[in-house]
Amino acid sequence: MPDATVDFSARAANVFFHVLTRCNLRCRYCYINPAAHGRRRLPAERIERWLAVLAERSPGANLVLLGGEPTLHPDLPRVVRAARRLGYASVTIDTNGYLFHDILEALEPGEVDAFSFSLDGAAPETNDRLRGKGSWATCLEGIRKARARGFAASLIFTVSTANAGELDALGPLLEKLGVARLFLQVLGLRGRAAAAAPRGGAGLRLSPEQWRARVPAAAAAIAARGIRVVAPQVFLDPGEPFVCAGRTADNHFVFPNGRVYRCPLGADYPIHSLVFRQDRLEERPSLNERDLFALEIPEGCVMNRLVQPDTLRYTPEGTPAYRIGCCLIKKEIPPPAERGEGGTPWSR
Repeated sequence: MPDATVDFSARAANVFFHVLTRCNLRCRYCYINPAAHGRRRLPAERIERWLAVLAERSPGANLVLLGGEPTLHPDLPRVVRAARRLGYASVTIDTNGYLFHDILEALEPGEVDAFSFSLDGAAPETNDRLRGKGSWATCLEGIRKARARGFAASLIFTVSTANAGELDALGPLLEKLGVARLFLQVLGLRGRAAAAAPRGGAGLRLSPEQWRARVPAAAAAIAARGIRVVAPQVFLDPGEPFVCAGRTADNHFVFPNGRVYRCPLGADYPIHSLVFRQDRLEERPSLNERDLFALEIPEGCVMNRLVQPDTLRYTPEGTPAYRIGCCLIKKEIPPPAERGEGGTPWSR
C-alpha cells in the first residue's frame, strides 16, 4: 500500500475530524477538553454531510479520523466508505490500539491508508504511567493484528520529559513491529496537559535544550532503520523564517459540537474561525484565530505566545531567547534508500 497519509507542510490540505470525544483511557496529556469540544458522538449521517461540505471546500484533502477513541464509534466503517466516495486523497484512523467494534474485520486494507497508533513509551512501565495500565501491551497487540490483516501502521509518539530517554529504543521496537512511519509530536499545553502543568512552568514539555539534545539525533537514527520519521522543528534556527500553516495551508480541525479550527493550539478557547450550523460551514466574525494568524511577533508563533506563554523564555534585554515554529509544519526524514547519495536527512 502506498505511504499516502497526512501531509504536514505549508501546502497541506488535511481534515482532522473528531467523530466523538469519548475515550476508554485517561492519558495524562490528552488535549480533548469536553467543556470546549462537547461530549457528543456525532451520528454517521451528520458526519457524512459535514465531510461532503469539507470535500467540496478542499478537494483531495487527506482525512484523519479521531476521537477520543474513534473506534468507539459503531459506524466508523460507514464513515470511512463515505470519505472514499467523496474523494478524500487518503483516510487515516488514529487509535489507541484497543480497536473496538472489530474495526479490523469490518474494513479492508484497501479502504484505509493507515491505522496510526498512539504510544508514549518504548517500555510498558513508561507508557502505562502516561496512558493507563495495560495500554502498552494492548497497543502493540493492536499493531500486530493490523499488520497481520494487511493494514499499514504508523505510530504517534508525543515526546515529553517522561519518555524522551526512550527514543533510542523506539527504532528497534518499530522495526520489529513492521511500522513504516513515525510521527513525533511536541507536547501541547491543551486540555488535561494544560490543567496539569505547574503554575509558571511547562510540566512535561521539553525545554529547547532538551529537545535539541535528544530529538533530531534520535529521529535520524530511527530513519536510518528504514522508518520514515515526521517531526516538528519546534525551535527555529537563527535566521530561519517563521511560516504559519494558518496562513498557507488548508487544515480543518472539526469537533462534534460544530467548532472548526484552522490551528489546534487554540482549541480550548472559542476562537474558532469556522462553525457548522445546520450542516452549513460558516465563517465566524472577528475576533478569531484567523485575525491572530496575521500578526507578526518576534516569538514566532502567535498562538503559542497567547495560549502557552510558559513555553517561552526571554533574554535580560527582553528579546525572545528562541523562536517557536508552527507545529503543523514538520520536517520529514525519509529512509536512506530514498534520499539519494549526498542527500540531507531533513526535507521540507
